[in-house]
Amino acid sequence: MSEPEVVDGVVEEALPNTLFRVKLASGELTIAYLAGKMRLHRIRVLVGDKVSVQLDPYGGRARITRRF
Repeated sequence: MSEPEVVDGVVEEALPNTLFRVKLASGELTIAYLAGKMRLHRIRVLVGDKVSVQLDPYGGRARITRRF
């Protein structure tokens, strides 16, 4: 099993159900959700935050794994 691609981005918009629209470093927009550990520790993610995102290899939703 290969490692998922990790890229940095900026949160552009907060959507319902803890989903976020994230603008990646490459310039494209993607929908991302919070990783389980971030929910567990109640880490807040706000619009404008820089985040680290794991991309789904099949083109689905990305996972926010870290907030800078």
